[in-house]
Amino acid sequence: QLRLRESGGGSVQSGESLRLSCKVLGDIKSTNWVAWFRQAPGKGREGLAALQTSDGAPTYRRTLEGRFTISEDKGTVYFQMTNLKPEDTAIYCCEAKCTGGGLFTVGNYDVWGQGTQGNVSS
Repeated sequence: QLRLRESGGGSVQSGESLRLSCKVLGDIKSTNWVAWFRQAPGKGREGLAALQTSDGAPTYRRTLEGRFTISEDKGTVYFQMTNLKPEDTAIYCCEAKCTGGGLFTVGNYDVWGQGTQGNVSS
């Protein structure tokens, strides 16, 4: 059974970077997409970026400012976040196996991890 394990969260200052990791425990090729979502305090869950595992092609939410990069290496999907702002404070979670519909639609993935906390202070 496919499982996901996130790591890499932490506390940083505004303007610094974090790189999150999502280890796919199982065959990553058995997924179709792996995506990163986040949930900020008091807000709903939102999808940020997704990676097509067949060819590594990334897709980003249109409203992102270009500060985030998704990539994959040897079964781990990374999420590089730069120039972080306090509003990026959230629990970040990776999800896999999109069941159809929008890549950034909540509830469209079959497998998800526990999440990792990212805190950005001003």
